[in-house]
Amino acid sequence: MAKTTEYQKDLIEALKDPCEAAAYLNAAIEEGDREVFLLALRNVAEANGGMGTVAAKANLSRESLYRMLSRRGNPEIKSLFTLLHSMGLRLAVEAEPHVCGAG
Repeated sequence: MAKTTEYQKDLIEALKDPCEAAAYLNAAIEEGDREVFLLALRNVAEANGGMGTVAAKANLSRESLYRMLSRRGNPEIKSLFTLLHSMGLRLAVEAEPHVCGAG
């Protein structure tokens, strides 16, 4: 159990860096699983001061944020943009690597 706790602590510390957080969230998106992405967002929120702090920065109620990032959460795109912006992040769309430069 101590290893898991230590890993979580180290993860949260690393996610305080916005570049690390962005890479972590992109990896979660690559998994293609909504629950994995929502868990990653919860971890990034924890690294940014916790749900209460992030909710205040995003102008959301703490309860709304918990509900949005729950396993069954289904955040609207506007809420997702607001949440990411409050943590110094943004959502972007990129072309698949095999499409760019092909020719």
